[in-house]
Amino acid sequence: MKIGGLSIILILGICNFILLVFQLGTGLRLIKVSFGIHKKTGIILFVCAFLHGILAFFAR
Repeated sequence: MKIGGLSIILILGICNFILLVFQLGTGLRLIKVSFGIHKKTGIILFVCAFLHGILAFFAR
């Protein structure tokens, strides 16, 4: 499965990395955001990581 020549699994992996760095930054108070934003991005990270894992499992 590809979008514009890039694997969907790769795109989701890059999104996971960016979301993880953001979550660490907000959790350690390096990036100042409200708790609501931190919570919502955590949920998005979970869903993105879940889809990434499921697609990678079925792709092999």
